[in-house]
Amino acid sequence: MGDDVLRVGAALPDPPFELAGDAGDTVGFDPAVMREVATRLGRTYVLVRYAADDFDGIFAGLDRGDYDVVASGATITDHRRTLARFCRPYVRSGQSLVVDPQRGPDVTGVDDMTGMTIGVQHGNTSEPVADALARDGRIAAVRRYAYRDILTALDDLAAGTIDGFMKLEPVMRALTRDRPTLTVVQTGITQEDLGVAVQRDAGNLAAKIDGALDALRADGTLARLGREWLGTDVPGTTTSVVP
Repeated sequence: MGDDVLRVGAALPDPPFELAGDAGDTVGFDPAVMREVATRLGRTYVLVRYAADDFDGIFAGLDRGDYDVVASGATITDHRRTLARFCRPYVRSGQSLVVDPQRGPDVTGVDDMTGMTIGVQHGNTSEPVADALARDGRIAAVRRYAYRDILTALDDLAAGTIDGFMKLEPVMRALTRDRPTLTVVQTGITQEDLGVAVQRDAGNLAAKIDGALDALRADGTLARLGREWLGTDVPGTTTSVVP
């Protein structure tokens, strides 16, 4: 495809960053932002769905040229900087812990999970956090799920197969909304900057996207989309749009 299209790689489901819409399309914070970015670049937004066990594999697809950018609630890490070039962060958030209060009424955070098992998605930034807790003896074990199996993980949590699940706060708030037995009991376990990624040698495209995002900041669009999709105006949230 030519410069008239902006192909955006994203892993679903990951609400509220990206999820299937009622009309069979893809909606969420990232599609809304990237449609605006594409418009400002004079391009047409095209979503390319990534589906695999390990989220970090999305950057291999970027390197192959399967898509032009990755916009998928992706935390910027030192390791991922070796795989892709990141634009300036647009969201700041943190890991949260979800439990079933009926099964663990005394669990209010990771400090209460001695002897218990936490579930994470393979390749997600929650994985090294949980691994560190296990190494320090603060939890008994980490159960890893394929990235696409997050709903299975929450089913397991509700069934008592695992004792907790860890992922970014806005995702956990969205996915537990229709699961009344599950509750987000701790937020702000980490502080993470999220950003759009391009190929390592695509500095020109990164600069153009940064310019478009700056325009969205300046006219209030980015803040509005943050409130609409990420709940950045909800009291006590750890999630914010980076000014």
